[in-house]
Amino acid sequence: MPYTLALQNLAQRQWEPVSLVPPVAVEALPTPALLLDEAAFERNIARMAEHLGSKAKGLRPHAKTHKCPIIAARQMAAGAVGVCAAKVSEAVVLINAGIGPVLITSAVTTPEKARVIAELARRGQLSVVVDSELSLRVLAEAMSIDAELGVLVDVDVDMGRTGAREVVQIQRLAEHISKHSSLRFEGIQHYAGHLMHIEGFALRRDRSLAVWQKIAEIVADLTAAGFAPRVVTGAGTGTYNIDCDVPEITDLQVGSYIFMDQEYRLIGGEHGVLFDDFEVALSVATTTISQPLAGAITVDAGYKAFASDSVNPEPMSLTGARFRFGGDEHGIVILPEGNPQPSLGEALRFITPHCDPTVNLYDYYWVHRDGEAHSMWPIAARGCSW
Repeated sequence: MPYTLALQNLAQRQWEPVSLVPPVAVEALPTPALLLDEAAFERNIARMAEHLGSKAKGLRPHAKTHKCPIIAARQMAAGAVGVCAAKVSEAVVLINAGIGPVLITSAVTTPEKARVIAELARRGQLSVVVDSELSLRVLAEAMSIDAELGVLVDVDVDMGRTGAREVVQIQRLAEHISKHSSLRFEGIQHYAGHLMHIEGFALRRDRSLAVWQKIAEIVADLTAAGFAPRVVTGAGTGTYNIDCDVPEITDLQVGSYIFMDQEYRLIGGEHGVLFDDFEVALSVATTTISQPLAGAITVDAGYKAFASDSVNPEPMSLTGARFRFGGDEHGIVILPEGNPQPSLGEALRFITPHCDPTVNLYDYYWVHRDGEAHSMWPIAARGCSW
């Protein structure tokens, strides 16, 4: 019953764009507002697709970043081989909108979720990862003869979050997958999320390549055992220009490149102190609402408008200004002396500290060009946490 009700709710979610006629000035939007600079967003999509294409690697972007079928469709149109979903419910929203192929990148261990996956496999192209005998068993028991499910073995080297580690276990899972008529062994997934935000390109490169060398050995062992992976997927935005040179990798699960956030900007790029390979396309518009103290001004955006587990939002137009959280509903902008000061009622924009969880706080993007919002794109998979 709980899953039936949840699926009914997801089926009712709107995902199509809503046009704004006439367009609305960005300064007139109700704040806090999640803004998407469409031109920068499009350039980011094109830049990643071109780079990976030049390396003969596939693009399998992660929808957990944007949770928006419209964006997933744009990525597919740019040549993606498929899209990733972190959770089953995200995959439901994507497939409801006609997006596919979809890879669910987290294993499931309950029969209820396995039955949802089996139904999705009957409706669209779907793959999922496993890292245990239990996960594989519940999937096999849920599948029927009228559908086929792609299965990858999730492999862990040293992150310690999910994934199988021992070669014998990985080979055993590949063997068992291959024995089921409704399951199709596709390959392996490896995601080293703990490496994405290592500061300094050289150190990030060395750490990532060392991990992928171990994956290369696992691929060789699988191939020798008769289970050559057709797909070796993983990586992320922070190592996109490092991991694309690993021969074994077939496609990259990049996510944040479409938006960029302050966490990624601060890790440093190959040629500079900022990681600026991609443009900042996502921001939050706020309004100044109070000024109890000189040298600071309060905006209407706090923890309910920005999600941060490390850094603060970054002002986009006030040179030298700093943001600090003032609670759930408020942020306090510390203003530098000698610079022009904002007035009460003024709109201020900020780079998001961490784009993925910030997106999950909003119902839609205000999509804008040349200072005017022309469309609203629903964040249809918002809150899809199961």
